[in-house]
Amino acid sequence: MASLDSRLAAFVTVDADGARRAAQMCDAASAPMGPLHGVPIAVKDLTDTAGLATTYGSLLFGDHIPAEDDLVVARLRRAGAVILGKTNTPEFGFGAVCTNRLRGPTRNPFDPALTSGGSSGGSAVAVASGMVPLAHGTDFGGSVRTPASFCGVASIRPTPGRIASPRRPLGWDMLATHGFLARGVDDLELALSVCAGSDPHDPLSLGSTDDDRPVPDTARIAVTPDFGVAPVAREARARFAAACEALARVADVVPSSPDCGEAIETFRTLRAAHIANAYGELLRTRRAELTPTVIWNIEAGAKLSAQNYLDAERRRTAIYRSFRQLFTCADFLVAPAASVLPWPNEIADVTAIDGAALETPIDYLAVTFIVSLVGFPVLTVPVPRGENVLPFGMQIVAPPGCESRLFAFGRVLENELGFSHRRPPL
Repeated sequence: MASLDSRLAAFVTVDADGARRAAQMCDAASAPMGPLHGVPIAVKDLTDTAGLATTYGSLLFGDHIPAEDDLVVARLRRAGAVILGKTNTPEFGFGAVCTNRLRGPTRNPFDPALTSGGSSGGSAVAVASGMVPLAHGTDFGGSVRTPASFCGVASIRPTPGRIASPRRPLGWDMLATHGFLARGVDDLELALSVCAGSDPHDPLSLGSTDDDRPVPDTARIAVTPDFGVAPVAREARARFAAACEALARVADVVPSSPDCGEAIETFRTLRAAHIANAYGELLRTRRAELTPTVIWNIEAGAKLSAQNYLDAERRRTAIYRSFRQLFTCADFLVAPAASVLPWPNEIADVTAIDGAALETPIDYLAVTFIVSLVGFPVLTVPVPRGENVLPFGMQIVAPPGCESRLFAFGRVLENELGFSHRRPPL
């Protein structure tokens, strides 16, 4: 961290003294404290850490020090993890480039001129560059998957409710989840194992179950480059097609997709409503202190009606059922983990793909946010690549509760096909 972070800006806060004290406690313990005994990790700066600055990437909270840990952090600590610090994120997690008025841009370790992705870019860079073996992230529309793709690491966005979030203001909101980034599938599985579990104050967590049926010897995989609607760059499509050719060596691969015809408009509506609800007061009282990206995100939901919201929920239900129908004849659904490859940090938003203008600044995330919309768990793994080729990732989607099957299949891809992390040339 001392040698790299001044250049890469992965961390907002480094807690060197606190980390050393925690490590000394691990050394002094008479027995392992838990499955993560002594493992150094990083926590995304959107998530509360007791006694350690949590800024949410915003000047408004530059001196904010929470009194209590978020539940996911408390579970990491109880498992013996040593928290090294808080990783960078755009303000409140809204932004295509991982930068804010406190820190950044967080630079891609494979080419520091390029973005690490939003909004868990700090965590992705910390893992990819070897600063930590494991990092926490959050994912609303692709915020662990896009940085994982850009930085060549693996990530897990579990089924909503798998990791309880008892402080979530909207208890039945399943668009955002905690997740993890690591250099290998085993480490993701270990992290999820210590953080998964219900809490009586989180209604989503109470129905979360684990489907640990084994993966068939020859898995049936539905593959789609775009869900029929997502804008995806030609270069990303070519990388994905090559990965699918490799997949065919270990699975039955069939082009197929759920019916996602109205998914983009549905996600736009639901996302805008949730953001306006959560941050509308800040826009009214402290507008001048917010970044333009945050202002746009809040204003997008200001004019929505209850009918708009309910219509979107009705469409989401139909899309969910289409996903369910696809999984009656497929074990996994595979799609790109990003619609584009990393771009220069100076470009704040993706406004066009292959020369075609996008309607909104979030549309480049459609290939990931469509999965967020229905709440299915997603494992992201790096695809094989040549020397001096930028990383690119692939999403592997399974039905709710099937994280164990995702990890098992991910290990097959790592071990037999080389879908695994390669360190950047730092």
